[in-house]
Amino acid sequence: MSDRGDQTKNNPYQERIPRAILNLTLGLSLLICPGVAAAPPAPLPDSAERTTPDSVAEQADRAFEEGGQLFEEGTPEALTAAQAKLQEARTLYQQLGNQSLEAETLIGLAFVAKASGDPQAALDYLQQALTLKEAVEDLPGVADVLFNLGRSYAELGTFTPALEAYDRARELYQKLELPSAEAFSLTERGAVYDALGEYQQALDAYNEALPLWKEAGDRQGEAVTYNNIGKIYDDLGQYREALDYYNQALPLYRELDYTAGVALTLNNIGNVYEALGDKQTALDRYNEALPLWQAAGDRRGEATTLNNIGFVYAKDGDYPLALETYHQGLPLWETAGDRRGEASTLNNIGFVYASLGDNPKALEYYQQALPLRQSVGDRPKEALTRYRIAIALRHQGQLDKALTEIETAIAIAEDLRTNVASQESRASFFAKVQDYYEFYIDLLMELHQQQPRAGFDAKALQASEQGRARSLLEILNEANADIRQGADPQLLDRERSIQQQLSALEERRIQLLSGPHTPEQADALAAEIDDLLTQYRRVQTLLRVTSPRYAALTQPQPLTLTQIQEQVLDDDTILLEYSLGKERSYLWVVTKTSLTSYTLPPREEIEQAAKQFRNALTIPSLRIRRSIFTQTSAALSEKVLGPAADYLTDDKRLLIVSDGALQYIPFAALAVPNPPDDSETYLPLIVKHEVVSLPSASTMAVLRQEIAGRTPAPKTLAVLADPVFTPYDDRLQPNASDESLTLGIKSETGTRASEVEFSRLPYTKLEAEEILALVPESERRKAFGFDASREAATNPELSQYRIVHFATHGLLNSVNPELSGLVFSLLNQQGEPLNGFLRLHEIFNLNLPAELIVLSACETGLGQEIRGEGLVGLTRGFMYAGAPRVLVSLWSVDDEATARLMVNFYQKMLQQGLTPAAALRSAQIELWEQQRWQAPFYWAAFTLQGEWQ
Repeated sequence: MSDRGDQTKNNPYQERIPRAILNLTLGLSLLICPGVAAAPPAPLPDSAERTTPDSVAEQADRAFEEGGQLFEEGTPEALTAAQAKLQEARTLYQQLGNQSLEAETLIGLAFVAKASGDPQAALDYLQQALTLKEAVEDLPGVADVLFNLGRSYAELGTFTPALEAYDRARELYQKLELPSAEAFSLTERGAVYDALGEYQQALDAYNEALPLWKEAGDRQGEAVTYNNIGKIYDDLGQYREALDYYNQALPLYRELDYTAGVALTLNNIGNVYEALGDKQTALDRYNEALPLWQAAGDRRGEATTLNNIGFVYAKDGDYPLALETYHQGLPLWETAGDRRGEASTLNNIGFVYASLGDNPKALEYYQQALPLRQSVGDRPKEALTRYRIAIALRHQGQLDKALTEIETAIAIAEDLRTNVASQESRASFFAKVQDYYEFYIDLLMELHQQQPRAGFDAKALQASEQGRARSLLEILNEANADIRQGADPQLLDRERSIQQQLSALEERRIQLLSGPHTPEQADALAAEIDDLLTQYRRVQTLLRVTSPRYAALTQPQPLTLTQIQEQVLDDDTILLEYSLGKERSYLWVVTKTSLTSYTLPPREEIEQAAKQFRNALTIPSLRIRRSIFTQTSAALSEKVLGPAADYLTDDKRLLIVSDGALQYIPFAALAVPNPPDDSETYLPLIVKHEVVSLPSASTMAVLRQEIAGRTPAPKTLAVLADPVFTPYDDRLQPNASDESLTLGIKSETGTRASEVEFSRLPYTKLEAEEILALVPESERRKAFGFDASREAATNPELSQYRIVHFATHGLLNSVNPELSGLVFSLLNQQGEPLNGFLRLHEIFNLNLPAELIVLSACETGLGQEIRGEGLVGLTRGFMYAGAPRVLVSLWSVDDEATARLMVNFYQKMLQQGLTPAAALRSAQIELWEQQRWQAPFYWAAFTLQGEWQ
């Protein structure tokens, strides 16, 4: 797609530093003078302070004042005359030996040069002024000149010296105890990091500035910073967070009656609604902003909103109206001298021509946009323009040139991604650039068709690995390094405190939703939880960026074909890796010695078939009609397994790296592809193959590194089962309090439609007792009923067991994955409420180096799907906690069938010595062979994720 107006997202330059001082008078030398931003212009120095003849001093002052008046006129002729007058004043101040006033005059010359379109001359004048201010030890003056030097460097696109100047200015403002001025420096510093794509550093700077604005009582500074933070979250694809910050900025601007600020924020809110797919609301906000920009005489802002309106029209396919709107904005960018904004509109015009099939014209505009983006250091948008150029070149048949462009775009995106410490923000940013990887894979596979021996298919497989589950790779790498060692104790205490508060608020929310409540009560509690989650994520980020061990970490790299064959596969194992694309999808079949690739149908066709298959498995009205299931199973199997049927003739283990909706289906239950012509009998894949799921092949290598050399736990099995959820449980005394939870609810906001009720799971105790009977008493640990508590689940003694089995309900929160988790006993023996929720964010902090975690609960294998990351759920938490393999479920399982499956699974693992993967396969086949449990609904929900050996 085209891109939205950059400059408004970066905030027009006067918005980043809100107090623009437009008059140039003696004593107020800076266009933006943060050290004295709230003060009126300083008076002329008294003549009594001078030690030189009054006549020369008066001439100098008069020349300076006339220069200021001419500067205010702003015409080219007036600016030329202003320069002459200020040069005259400078010469006279030099004669007087007054270095302080000479410095003021140099600053005036800098702003005349800047207004005349000579930024380099402006920079030279400011550097001379700095030398003089330092000579007279005018610390406020030095700080202000440094600040303006930073702005001049930034506007020239030379960001390193800009950051150095801002840092020096900030240090001086701290010494001078000027919080507002310090906040100015931090805000500008954040804007530079934003322009560089260094999103984490930008957020850090803005978050430091906020309390300083509040301390200084500067509401406008607060509003600006809220806007800038919102812009960062917008760039990262975290739209709810962006909207939250924009909505904090808007009332502040309105309260201040600041028209440009209101227009800015309305425009940015429009950006979010456009990204969320609400075209009409986006246009409404843009059309509110447009007349405000015009009223404020802000051409840059007007151009930005026109660009964004054009973006909506282009996305909607109304190309003539989009071009008309873009061409209205283009001269406004040029008049404002805004190369970043001009590049945005040029790029967007190119996209319209590409959409119309005129690729030569599209390339013409892209090639105009690219050098502008490079000149201002806009790396995120440089990557976007290179991606667009690659698409146009491919349409022209210039595949090699297209390959160079997309590889450059991906290299930029990879570098930008690693500059964000927050894993959530990394994942959101990565999701926004997944189109780059999809195009790259498709291009490589087209090249493979043309040059089948050139290795492009292997390169495409590596690109598939590069484009998936990267955050999981990194957090597993962190887990191995134990980044909390040496961390700031105060941060660790803060993390624990927020976790405790989150748990308490989640318990309150469940209690609230269990009984009568108003929407306002639910919304208020949800807002409290969102606020705490924001604090929690910020602490997590600080723990990373301040950890010595994290700093020493190298980013784990996705595996190449050779590395997959050497480090992951064995002679009995085949990798099937899927990549779903808009126009076509791909399957790579990798053995120890070979790679074969196949082209599959488009994403939409495969995902539709996958959804039909899952519905036939899980919806009661459909699953009882065996013919529907047989048809949907065969149809999906033909699409995703049929092309590779030749590799599925023997009893090889299958490693499945799926994509999109394929992550929600059990491959074990798919029909064996291409059955004999005379066979209409359903034969599940599990009968022929052991099936294991992986987020990516590279994940397996990191997991193996993590457990290499680990000493096995001394004991065998710990089981937590059959918790007490409601005050009506017959295990409670008759007089037990019913003040507690009536948890027959539709779980919580953000969970799936097939919500579980927290009713007792009676078969879990029978299941657990039979499993425990397989293990000597000295080798086992059990916690049933009231003892199956959150406290038991977080007990450090669980690290002493090789297998940890949780038989309870699971919670899935698709909005905030950190709040997904497991539910343990919610009451004690006296019927008093307990916190029984073990959330994902708490699971991450467990030390649980078990060889196997079994989650005998509902939907424990699901989570929030983030494009490029896959399902973010409980599996990740337990792998981070130390488990190389996790057994999870893909839907709400039948209690009795699960009990039977689990007992068989453990018998085969503990008594027959099978691996967990082999034991699961054997147990599932046995259940399938029984008439009562033959439907895959009863046995196929459980899947092993991770290590199979």
